[in-house]
Amino acid sequence: MRSDLMKKGCQRAPHRSLFKAMGYTDEELKRPIVGIANSANKVIPGHVHLNEVVEEIKSGIRLAGGTPMEFSTIGICDGIAMGHKGMKYSLAS
Repeated sequence: MRSDLMKKGCQRAPHRSLFKAMGYTDEELKRPIVGIANSANKVIPGHVHLNEVVEEIKSGIRLAGGTPMEFSTIGICDGIAMGHKGMKYSLAS
């Protein structure tokens, strides 16, 4: 599986130690790791609920035999970007 590239073998011991420091178990690290990009925040109305959505996604990944790994990403809102020079950049993002 693709996630083995970052967790298997002697050269990946430092990677595994970081996963362990984050609380992942040996059993979780044996499963495929599935990344979840979460742009939840309290500024964009359409993103306020995304933490709840991500929890359901994590449950589905676990039920399917994977290990979810959530990471944050920036959220862009055309509504907030309107009316100033920032509106030129929201589509490019």
